[in-house]
Amino acid sequence: MTTTAVSLSVARVGLVPPPNGSTTTLLLARHGQSTWNAVKRWQGQADPPLSHLGRQQAALASAAVGAVDLIAASPQLRALETAMIISEAIGVGPVLSVDGLRERSAGVWSGLTRDDIDEQYPGWLDDDRRPEGFEPDDQLLERVLPALDAIAAESPGGSILVVCHGGVIKTVETHLGIEEGRVPNLSGRVLTSSGSDRWMAGEQIQLIDAERSTGGDGFRV
Repeated sequence: MTTTAVSLSVARVGLVPPPNGSTTTLLLARHGQSTWNAVKRWQGQADPPLSHLGRQQAALASAAVGAVDLIAASPQLRALETAMIISEAIGVGPVLSVDGLRERSAGVWSGLTRDDIDEQYPGWLDDDRRPEGFEPDDQLLERVLPALDAIAAESPGGSILVVCHGGVIKTVETHLGIEEGRVPNLSGRVLTSSGSDRWMAGEQIQLIDAERSTGGDGFRV
């Protein structure tokens, strides 16, 4: 079974109607722990790989994924590596690499810890302020929603695992009317569509036991 990743263009915007009125299901899951997650650094669009624990988490998660028709992922290493480990374990591939699923840019905060930010930008986190270059929700959704549509178009009526990022998942949840909360590694949200232009939010998912999960701080990306 190959774990090669192939890129998916987002040229097609809008869902392809599932056959016979069936439902397309996306399982949005956050990647495993990265090396920067482990030391609590904001990542954004920086590209640290999975930690050793993150690779273990991805392997454990594969047992909970169930039957899927397709696996897609952000091209950032922490998401793509997670997807490839699951792909190898369950025999579904190749993984589709989708550029629109990249994490939100954290601007100049990328690579900083909360202590660093509190020292260099006192009071900003408490006041919910963000620096220049930090990607706002509307800009993130302008690329993420078409990416989800394009992924769904690859397997209309199917069940698709989408490995992405906490900031992406939280912003999509907010867009769909769900109060933001923690998104630990290998957790996420089910989305469904019956061919309309609107995604519907389903249940939360947790692909590994809580005691094996990490991260999920609501203020970091």
